[in-house]
Amino acid sequence: MKVEIWSDIACPWCYIGKARFTQGLADFAHRDQVEVVFRSFELDPASPTGTTSEVVPMLAAKYGMTLEQARQAEQRVAANARDAGLDYITDGRDNGNTFDIHRLLHFAADHGRQERLLDLAYRANFAEQRSIYDRDRLLDLAAEAGLDRDAAAAVLDDPAAYADRVRADEREAAALGATGVPFFVLDRRLGVSGGQPAEVFTQALQQAWDSRSPLTTLAGAPDADTCGPDGCDIPQH
Repeated sequence: MKVEIWSDIACPWCYIGKARFTQGLADFAHRDQVEVVFRSFELDPASPTGTTSEVVPMLAAKYGMTLEQARQAEQRVAANARDAGLDYITDGRDNGNTFDIHRLLHFAADHGRQERLLDLAYRANFAEQRSIYDRDRLLDLAAEAGLDRDAAAAVLDDPAAYADRVRADEREAAALGATGVPFFVLDRRLGVSGGQPAEVFTQALQQAWDSRSPLTTLAGAPDADTCGPDGCDIPQH
């Protein structure tokens, strides 16, 4: 069975949702027969390349909050991350255009290192102070993931490299009805939207395994959180 996960490296619920999915997959009886593929989704494709902004002021401006309210919102997201066993820093992070990161993830997929690079990128973006939007930092992560640094640099230096794959993923997400991420598609039979609890993923995997019906979207828990073009859900607890 194939599971496709649409996500963006800038999306905190994608970071959290991947960890929860991994926990749910561990409890699935047929986990050894599941292939996981990661697909591209840009939350803010219009964001200018080469520039970044601090996350907390960005959130305050986007949602019409004070800086203190934005910090509190980040702290609530951090609590959800830590409940999933993840590190999460609430100050000092930045935000920027993720298109080049998506291109590099497709390059990594060709070399069997996609998930490794994705995990490193998530960690760097949400749990470390150094910016993932720094080119040298991104190349360091590629090398740490087991990729050839010079080959990765050549990908970043060629704006057309893997761009068609990123765009194809985004068109496919739209065709499947994904309006936010993370968005999980299980064997093209079942869709799961948001960073659901681990047990929801286990149930969905079993349902998709048993099902032969066309793709439908699972009605998940009411607090299933996503990020979309208009922003990320802010947890209330």
